Amino acid sequence: MNEFIDRVKFRVNIAGEALAIAVVQDYRTLEVLMVAFMNRNALEETLETEKMTYFSTSRERIWIKGETSGNFQKVKEVKIDCDGDALLFKVEQKRAACHKGYYSCFFRTYENGKVKLTGERIFDDQRVYGDKNDSNST
Repeated sequence: MNEFIDRVKFRVNIAGEALAIAVVQDYRTLEVLMVAFMNRNALEETLETEKMTYFSTSRERIWIKGETSGNFQKVKEVKIDCDGDALLFKVEQKRAACHKGYYSCFFRTYENGKVKLTGERIFDDQRVYGDKNDSNST
């Protein structure tokens, strides 16, 4: 595990935190579910537990995907890009990845100069998160 982590270049710096980009994909359908950041501790935790763990730039802390909603992501495969600064995780997604209630965070599509809703809402985000629902809910 350390050999892999040592290859990761945490090049993105936000609020003094060294981060790598994490792209998350459904391991069956290959649909991109979300993009987030990871610091070294979040990556170590992810590899140890097989539960996706990220670094929240707004809350400035590590968080486990699903810790509030129960919509956990189980790691199935991990890849690193040629530069070492981006990671691709193929996961088994429980219920939905998006804090807005959609399976993927990419539920809107640009078509003919307009944004079109193309995803199906799976759960009511207000019931799960209440007034706390912001861009960093889990």
